[in-house]
Amino acid sequence: MTEFHVDPSGSDSWPGTAERPFAGLHRARDAARAAGGDVVVQLRAGTHVLTTPFELTEADSGRDGHRIVYQAYGYGSAEQEEVVVSGGQEITGWRVEDGVWLAEVGDLDTRQLYVDGRRSERAAIDGLPGTATMTETGYETDSADPQSWHSPADVEFVHRGVYPWTEARCGVATVTGHGERTEITMAQPGFGWALDLYNFAWDGNTSHGPGLPTRIENDVSFLTEPGTFVLDRSRPGHHVLRYLPLPGEAPERTRVVAPVLETLVRATGTSDVSFRGLVFADATWLRPGRAEGFLHYHGSGYYEGGPVDKVSLVEGQAWVTVPRASATIPACVVVEGGVRVEIERCRFTRMGAAGLGLTGGADVSVRGCDLDTLSATAVSVTGTENALVEDNWIHHTGLEFAGSPGIALQGTKGCTVAHNQVGDVPHCGIVAGPAEGTRILRNLTAGTMLVLADGGGVYLSGPQGDSYENGAVIRGNVITDTRTPYNFGLYTDYGAAWVTVEDNVVAGADNTAVLQVSPPLEKVVYRGNFWDADPVGSGEVPEGVTYEGNTTLPDQEKLDAATADIRRQAGLLRTRP
Repeated sequence: MTEFHVDPSGSDSWPGTAERPFAGLHRARDAARAAGGDVVVQLRAGTHVLTTPFELTEADSGRDGHRIVYQAYGYGSAEQEEVVVSGGQEITGWRVEDGVWLAEVGDLDTRQLYVDGRRSERAAIDGLPGTATMTETGYETDSADPQSWHSPADVEFVHRGVYPWTEARCGVATVTGHGERTEITMAQPGFGWALDLYNFAWDGNTSHGPGLPTRIENDVSFLTEPGTFVLDRSRPGHHVLRYLPLPGEAPERTRVVAPVLETLVRATGTSDVSFRGLVFADATWLRPGRAEGFLHYHGSGYYEGGPVDKVSLVEGQAWVTVPRASATIPACVVVEGGVRVEIERCRFTRMGAAGLGLTGGADVSVRGCDLDTLSATAVSVTGTENALVEDNWIHHTGLEFAGSPGIALQGTKGCTVAHNQVGDVPHCGIVAGPAEGTRILRNLTAGTMLVLADGGGVYLSGPQGDSYENGAVIRGNVITDTRTPYNFGLYTDYGAAWVTVEDNVVAGADNTAVLQVSPPLEKVVYRGNFWDADPVGSGEVPEGVTYEGNTTLPDQEKLDAATADIRRQAGLLRTRP
């Protein structure tokens, strides 16, 4: 075995030994590529700042049965060192004006800020002042307040609940005053796309466009709440960061980091590589701040223009418009076409998009990781075969893109999601779209659907195979505290087929489950589950559903006693957080 060492205080001109370590990951990668055999790259304590993404290709694979490992020094022992791989820039040179910290940051662009590791919110107000109406180009209001916005082109409107499962973001172009009246022109093409996308009729109401904003972010005039920030980009190349400190914070002893890179790590076509015990942190995603905005539709998907279809929910009474095609929120750490890639006991945190994205490839495992403080999904798996997502603690995700699930599978084959703990997430805990052979086993979700509606702790949609043998199995999960109104703790939806749902526990939801959906369920078995309330449709079970041996116990003590064994086996394999 060959060992190389990397230390932020080292030098890339050194040989990479313990006594004379490399300074950078890129230099260690090149040395590992040339070494052959089993290679372990030991990262020493500290923050390893990346100014460009750490890229691995097929040439960086383990060869001839060997493996290349990137790990924290002392991994797996009591002496394991704290290693942070960061795409951030520390902000210095603050000056203080009227209690506000200001820093000249050149052409820095970011949507997030972290203060001593804490996520700082962008300064915001709740909705448009005055009496406002939407127009085909933006908004009009009888309040003059928007005329005082310092940099209108930096302002972003948030539209929460356009559909119950949707949250959109659109940028402002200009603000024009007419006495006490104000006209706000929105950035294009984003606002025009929003008018095309968000149209619906239900409960006797018809709606067109995104409607009035529920929140408005990022202007100096909004900076009134301690702990929030604004990035002023009104002078190109001379951006100014403003931060209103919390009590006790001072520039000379407070570490402020702005994420700069959008991708920290990208492994493409790489095989037999492991990442162990590392913290991946401080990345952003700038796409939502462009003129196209962020036109969210469902889950991790967003609209980038193109055809929109009208879908009937209730014949002649309720319908919505949906995008024919959508893009997916990217991840800040990406494994594309990876084979036998292992990610163990790492942490993914302080990221402005999804944490970890697996695309294609096979036999990739994500074990024992913590994923938190993320703007979108924690783990996204698309088109991968035989992936394992196990024993991970996922919490405080979807902080900026509230439709994001904790774990998302799409188009996968033979993937297993087991023994994870998911909570404090704004929408679904675990999601599987059309796939084959998915196993969702003995997970614990507690505190899902905190922001948006129409989802669940575990959510499946579409065909899951073509027989029960290669269909989906949802077994032994404990799903509690699914919060927002209009949710289903365990939710098989939109033509789900070839699914076995057995030995799960669901409590504390608006509805425990639903058997009657559109398109209808086909070849779905609900067997041996425990609920605190009957699922919707269980009184008249649809033709495509088998419902047998399930138990409803509204009394919490009786439910807990009857399900003690299932509860003991669900959730993390390691010590509970």
